[in-house]
This record gives sequence, C-alpha cells and structure tokens, in this order.
Amino acid sequence: MNITRENIDELNAVIKLTIEKSDYETRVADVLKSYQKKAQLPGFRPGKVPAGLLKKMYGNAILVDEINKLVSEKLSGYLTENKLDILGEPLPSESQEPIDFDTQDSFDFAFDIALNPAIEVKLSKRDKVPYYTIQITDDMLDGQVKSMTSRFGSSQKVEVVGAESLVKGDFIQLDGNGNVLEGGIVAEDAVMSLAIVKDEAEKGKLLGKAVGDEVVFEPKKSFPNDTEISYLLKITKEQAAEVSGEFRFVVNEITEFVDPELNQDLFDKLFGPGAVTSKEEMEAKVKADLEKNFVMESDYRFSMDAREKLTSKIDVALPEAFLKRWMKATNQGENKVTDEDIDRDMPKFLEDLKWQLVKNEIVKSNDIKIEQQDLVEFAKKSARLQFMQYGLSNLPDEHIESYAMDMLKNQEQGRRFAEGAINEKVMAFIKEAVKLDEKEVTRDEFNKLFDNN
Repeated sequence: MNITRENIDELNAVIKLTIEKSDYETRVADVLKSYQKKAQLPGFRPGKVPAGLLKKMYGNAILVDEINKLVSEKLSGYLTENKLDILGEPLPSESQEPIDFDTQDSFDFAFDIALNPAIEVKLSKRDKVPYYTIQITDDMLDGQVKSMTSRFGSSQKVEVVGAESLVKGDFIQLDGNGNVLEGGIVAEDAVMSLAIVKDEAEKGKLLGKAVGDEVVFEPKKSFPNDTEISYLLKITKEQAAEVSGEFRFVVNEITEFVDPELNQDLFDKLFGPGAVTSKEEMEAKVKADLEKNFVMESDYRFSMDAREKLTSKIDVALPEAFLKRWMKATNQGENKVTDEDIDRDMPKFLEDLKWQLVKNEIVKSNDIKIEQQDLVEFAKKSARLQFMQYGLSNLPDEHIESYAMDMLKNQEQGRRFAEGAINEKVMAFIKEAVKLDEKEVTRDEFNKLFDNN
C-alpha cells in the first residue's frame, strides 16, 4: 500500500492511497472462510458449501466491503501518525477516477482534506472587554421575596371588596329598564377577580362592597375579551360575543390572598431547618442568591463580548468551498440541505468555526485541561439549574451530586458537559488575561444589550 499527500494550497490537500492485491486478498479469503463455516444452502450440508460457489455469490460484495474498511483504517491511521489537524472529515476527491471492482486488482483512491489554519491568539491587559453587573434594587429584592413566600400563602375571607379581591356572586341579566330580563342569562356562584377588571369605573362600583350587596355591572366594559366573559357568565364564546347591557351582581363571598407570616416555620420551608432565623437573614440570603444568578447572566454576556473581541482580532482564511461540500455530504436523508440552505447558513457557520479555532488555540497554547472533578462540578451546576426551574433551590448536596452522576452516565450528556466544562475554563482564562471594563447597569439596560443579537 502506498499513501501520499499533495498540498493544493495552505488550506487544501489531497491524500492518495493505492491498494494492491496483496493488501486485501488475505482479508477477503478469511471472510470467505468464515462464510463457508456458516453457510446453509439447499443441497449442501451446513459448512460444506464449495468455496468457489460462495466466492461467485458473495465475492464481489466482500471485496468492496473489505477494501472500504482497509481504506478507512489506513486513512485514519495516516492522519493520526502525521498529526494532521483537519477541518471536517476527508471527502472523496473531485478528481477521483472511476473504480471497477470486477476487473481491477489494484485500486487508487483520492480524498480531499481541509487543513486547520494556523492561528495565534495573544491576550493582554490592553484588550478591554466589557463586564456588566446588574444592579439589585429594593423593588427587585421585594419582588423576589414575595415570589418565594407567596407559595406558602393562603386565601382568606374578608369583609369588603378590595383591589385584589376574588369575588364570588350571582349574575342576573337586566333589560333596558333595569328589570330582570325574561329568559336572560343567569350565572350563579360566578367568580371574578378585581385585579383583571379593565374598566376603572366598573371596578369602582365593586370596591368597598360587602357580602349581600348588589351592584349593576356591565361585563362587556369590564372584560372586553369574550373568553373571559364566557368563563364569568358560564356561557359559550359565541354567546359571549352577543352579550350587551347591564347585569345585577349579588356579592356572596369575598376572599383575598394573604401572604404567609414571616416566621421560623416559613424560613425552614424556604431554606432548610435553621439556615435562616430572621427577616434580615432571609433578605440577605435572597440577595446573595440573586447575585449568584446575575453573575451567571453577566458571565454569559461576557462570553459573547469576549468572543466578538477575540474573533475580530484574528484574520484567518477558511476553506469555504471544501466546507460547503462537507456540509452537504454530512446532511443527507431527513436532514438533507440544499445549496441555498448552505449559502444562507455559511456566514454563521464560519463565525462559529472561527471561534472554535480561537478556543482550541487557547486550550492548546495554555495547556488547559479538564479533570473528572471538573465534569462532576459542571454536571452538579446543570442539575441545580434544572431543579431551580421547578422551584427546588435548596436540595441537599448529596441529592444534587447523585442526580449529576446519573446524568454523566449518558454518553451524549457527558460529552455536552465536557464541552461546557472546557468552555468555562477557557472563559475563566480569558477573564484573567484581559482587562475587564466593568459597568453596573439596570435590569432593563442589561436586557437591551441583547436586542440586536
């Protein structure tokens, strides 16, 4: 077997392989012997089918299969032995000559490869990257505390209707003279939230009313949405669309949501037994948790700005023609892409590839590695974020770690965690190497940073 490489330019090359009969004939013969031992054909005892018959039946298919395996093995070995850093995967060359497995004894194969461009990433304190810190306001802290504690609140009956009351009562449709409309709509025990009444004048009619009071009310003014009216009056949406005029509403019950008392029992439910013992400690804990969450958001924004900064410093050519062929070759079947798809997605793909090259160079030049503990810590962080989405923010560490270890057993998930862990280390390195242009911003100002992304 002979393998050579011809460089087309700095980014493209062709690897040529010549497979001789001596390279594959033993492999083909061994496979035929294996077939012979297992073959069962009518008229022959098991294992006694003539080799010549099997060769005639399967020889060509075996030959093609073994040569393909041999080419794949040798090509992979050549890339490894010569430490060739390539983009994508080798593709059958556009200059490949036709092959006839029926008549040829030796076979010439050619594969196009794209070489990874050499880049140099230099970082120093002269490189300024913005780092945004989100301000934690009193309103923000109060809102977070209310959101956490309200899960343990309760609905209680009250004496009079307030702006946040939930009112239960009976609706009776009236005619134009204010009398009960014969055959009109009657809805008993209808439930209405004052908080969603749209018309202030109509809402004002109810405010301050007590159980047993009556109010003449216009549902269409208060609830312009037909879906809300159909629910309120217990009718269809089609009927709700036709509703007009006044209804008498008799108040039967008034309830309001009452926040829980800030006591030790609540603190233990929120943070675990004894972790917090006062309102001040609770607010300090909530503020610290907010700061942690905001640091993750700040770091994410920093990663975007650092990526833009570093890729803009690198002027690198990429083998676009090869990459377009590779994208098309690797997206077939259900995921098949057209030339138009590739042309549309190519700029984003090239930007992502450029950033990947930058990251790889930082990892290589600075000997950045991830250990098993890095993977575990990243998996634990991911587990905590998942549980937090369901309001479970104070699970024991041993529970988090057990869940994380289970996730790591999944090979695909483990690969994603490894990529996430190395990304974190790269970003930590960049953060130390450059000068942070620190800026404190409001929540709204921070959100606006993403408007054009």
